[in-house]
Amino acid sequence: MSRLSAQPRTTPPLLTPFDLLGDVERPATLTVEDLRSGWEQHRAEVVFDCATNGPQHHSFEGPLLRDVVLDAHPVFDARGRKDRSRYLVAVTGGDGHHTVLSWAEVDADFGNVPVLLATGMDGRGLDAAGSHLVVPADRCGARYISAITHVWVGVLPVSVQPARCV
Repeated sequence: MSRLSAQPRTTPPLLTPFDLLGDVERPATLTVEDLRSGWEQHRAEVVFDCATNGPQHHSFEGPLLRDVVLDAHPVFDARGRKDRSRYLVAVTGGDGHHTVLSWAEVDADFGNVPVLLATGMDGRGLDAAGSHLVVPADRCGARYISAITHVWVGVLPVSVQPARCV
């Protein structure tokens, strides 16, 4: 039985779900509880520099972004390193903040960065607040996304041509 459901879920108002979509065979709507119960939980002790509040020290736990996306069956050729390296993951938060990671950053054959979809922070569950994107390797907190609303997986159009110099 798969951990992902292709059907959107009806959630109580206290739960904040997000959509996993894009170039995946099994798009899904997931809550913090889904993330907590469906995948192995990892812990990350992080320190990042926040532009408005200075250094932040937190302990996060949750599944790896890579594991959750792989369960959605991205349409890339899993055996083809060049194919996988073309993919991006874009994450949007409830406040409109968004960021992009390359699949190669999180792929075990490339960067193997343990990016989390956090289900807890500092010993407290994030059920009401929504899942957070946590990039433990980042010194700057700009790619930490709170209250995730969307995770999109895909490639940029190849029709974009560079400008020619005359």
